[in-house]
Amino acid sequence: MYKKAAGEGQIKAINDLGKCYYCGIGTEKDEIKAFKLYEKAAEKGQISAINNLGYCYENGIGTDKDEIKAFELYKEAAEKEDIYAIYNLANCYENGIGTEKNKIKAFELCKAAAEKGDIDAINKLGECYYYGIGTEKDKIEAFELYKKAAEKGQIKATSNLGYCYQNGIGTEKNEIKAFELYKEAAERGDIDAICNLANCYENRIGTEKNKIRAFELYKEVVSKEGDIDAIYNLANCYKNGIGTEKDEIKAFKLYEEAAEKGQIKAINNLGYCYQNGIGTEKNKIRAFELYKKAARKGQMSAINNPGYCYENGIGIQKDKIIAFKLYNEAAKKGDIDAINNLGECYSYGIGTENDEIRAFKLFERAAKKGQIKAINNLGECYYYGMGIEKDEIKAFELYGKAVEKGQIKAISNLGYCYQYGIGTKKDKIKAFRLYKEAAEKGDIDAIYNLADCYENGIGAEKDEIKAFGLYKEAAEKGDNDAINNLGYCYQNGIGTKKNIVKAFKLYNEAAEKEDIDVIYNIADCYENGIGTQKDKIKAFELYKEAAEKEDIDAINNLGECYYYGIGTENNEIRAFELYEKAAEKGQIRAINNLGYCYQNGIGTEKDKIKAFELYKEAAEKGDIAAINNLANCYENGIGTEKDKIRAFKLYKEAAEKGDIAAINNLANCYENGIGTEKDKIRAFKLYKEAAEKGDIAAINNLANCYENGIGTEKDKIRAFKLYKEAAEKGDIAAINNLANCYENGIGTEKDKIRAFKLYKEAADKGDINAIYNIANCYENGVGTEKSEIKAFGLYKKAEIEGDIISINKLASYYKNGIGTEKDEYKAFELYKKASDKGDIDSIYHLGYYYQHGIGTEKNEIKAFRLYEEAAGEGHINSMHKLIYCYSNGIGTEKNEIKAQELYNELNVIGYIFYE
Repeated sequence: MYKKAAGEGQIKAINDLGKCYYCGIGTEKDEIKAFKLYEKAAEKGQISAINNLGYCYENGIGTDKDEIKAFELYKEAAEKEDIYAIYNLANCYENGIGTEKNKIKAFELCKAAAEKGDIDAINKLGECYYYGIGTEKDKIEAFELYKKAAEKGQIKATSNLGYCYQNGIGTEKNEIKAFELYKEAAERGDIDAICNLANCYENRIGTEKNKIRAFELYKEVVSKEGDIDAIYNLANCYKNGIGTEKDEIKAFKLYEEAAEKGQIKAINNLGYCYQNGIGTEKNKIRAFELYKKAARKGQMSAINNPGYCYENGIGIQKDKIIAFKLYNEAAKKGDIDAINNLGECYSYGIGTENDEIRAFKLFERAAKKGQIKAINNLGECYYYGMGIEKDEIKAFELYGKAVEKGQIKAISNLGYCYQYGIGTKKDKIKAFRLYKEAAEKGDIDAIYNLADCYENGIGAEKDEIKAFGLYKEAAEKGDNDAINNLGYCYQNGIGTKKNIVKAFKLYNEAAEKEDIDVIYNIADCYENGIGTQKDKIKAFELYKEAAEKEDIDAINNLGECYYYGIGTENNEIRAFELYEKAAEKGQIRAINNLGYCYQNGIGTEKDKIKAFELYKEAAEKGDIAAINNLANCYENGIGTEKDKIRAFKLYKEAAEKGDIAAINNLANCYENGIGTEKDKIRAFKLYKEAAEKGDIAAINNLANCYENGIGTEKDKIRAFKLYKEAAEKGDIAAINNLANCYENGIGTEKDKIRAFKLYKEAADKGDINAIYNIANCYENGVGTEKSEIKAFGLYKKAEIEGDIISINKLASYYKNGIGTEKDEYKAFELYKKASDKGDIDSIYHLGYYYQHGIGTEKNEIKAFRLYEEAAGEGHINSMHKLIYCYSNGIGTEKNEIKAQELYNELNVIGYIFYE
């Protein structure tokens, strides 16, 4: 019909036919045809068509977008009194579409269209009054207009009217009516209404709580429309497990999606996710950036959050003055968390002067709005009489109210009230239970108070060991009173052995402890390139600055800078002094580092007993590296008696806690049966694990497994590659082993010159095996010219370092006058030294010297015993000598049967005797 009439030139029919093509009424949708028909009708002066053509240009329907042209067409149609065009023109002025923004003009046009009965305009006019667009805010008028438009069936107005009833805007609050209106608008497809309806179900507004229904509605909107507020709310559901299972990864992704689409609260919550590692890795710098972004867009809590970042140094340097300013700004905008935080600034003098009266007023204001931390803070004001007269009953009531809402600090405070009868009757059992509850939730004061209960039997049986453990826990978390009481425990042997020295140090620590800025954390960022480029000089300077302010972690790290030459020159004495200082203050890593200094004589004299004690102390405090070092002490008898079973257990403990060096050492235990049964397959797996985690020594050991088929099949090419990898990473033992590969063609072609160079490199770096090997190169002309003098010098160097093979070799040089003058006395001493260390060949030679009185007095009994000892280990020459002793009665009674037995044994194995 429209088509026929349009064909006959009826201009209204041409416009209506355009609508049919635009909406797909009675025909397929065709926006280009719709545009052309609107254009044709508009050219003929059809007013609705002029408006419709404007709409096409505004939204790029059937043509290119052209907002200026759209504005002109709306203006033309509006001037011809088209109410839809008047409304659309108002929208152009409000939002700056094809013209400059002019909110007064927008308001006037809206009013004009509303007066002409346009229901969209009536609703929009209500919004103008509500938000103050082009006019003064008038919430009563806004309510009346929403109501008028809603009664005429305008869906958006129905939702807006629900919002007025929910929040008491321009009318009395009526949550049931609000719910019904949201439901009506939601059923008619209004997205905001569906979201508001979900909120009603989530928070029991005008209906019973139904979190599953809330979740379903948020999900429905997201899947249908991708509404950013719904995406944000759905993220909240996944984050907090509202109507669905908790899924922090999904929550993070949804916050990210909504944030990318400009949802301000989502930007703020995304920052929170990055700050706390919710659904993603922690990234405090990113968190700070997002809080700032949300704050710039006017999100109140986002202004508060950067304040918190500045106060605590999260992703940015601490700046308490900026923190105060941001809290103040957010508080002025009504953010309840910021109001509480501002109160704390005035209470503690954070970024401003102390003002207890102002603090009280702010806590009171935030508490009235339901901020739970503020309720507890207000209770503290009444308890201490801060900014208000002391009122213990009021304090008790407020603590109770905060506890009902789950505030952890308040749980501890309420326990304190029951313990001492503050605002209530004394109830020590109740006090104990409350302290326990708060302590389990991590409250430091509660941990301290719980320790006091166990120490003195308050509301529970006395348990001094538990008390000591809790004081220690609270002290490690920085509680001054706990540090002091821990000292008292050491002084009087409460729950631990008496240690007056330790007690004194703890008392000093408690007396000297101050609040320190987070300069240390920034230094750590510069040192390790966290959120910024590495700058070791800057890191050093910041560690120094923080150390001067007595930050114990910074004192330790400054010591490490001096030890490793990070941003400064190496200075082992200074490193030692700083480790000592930090260790005295209880810095655990520094205690371990100090132990290492005493073990190796770094910046101080060697003291292996002290080293052992320090490793033990740090290990007991949970330092993983110290547990590994303590194990090494037990394995090798450093500062204590050897205890290989204890060593194995400690390596295992440290390895299970993730210490890579300990994983390698545990592998060594399994390989060589140290404190446990040999298990070469397990050894191989552990070397592999540690190597994959980057431990260089483990890479070298893994190569050794492949070279010699330890716990795996032999693979000399793989061994060579791993030795090369570890050598390139600076492992000295690997450089020596790589040289051995080149010397003997293991996994690569023989290259004796390359071998010599690598032995030399490792030897110059102090590797004992390499010193021996380079000496061997000079002795035999491997990759270099023969030089017995050089060989002698190097064997001597390795002998001083305690290398057993080199001691034996040096003895043979003195014995035969190779590279030095013959000296049988010196040879005898060296054979004895190597024998004492268990070298079998040296035991044989020492026996020979005693038998013939070379370099010592003749002693055939000693000779016999030494031959017997070496023969017992399978030494062929010693077995031959033992036959000779039994045959001729040298150092023992003649025993030809024994001699024959040994001779038969040698025949079986087929020996070659050499002197």
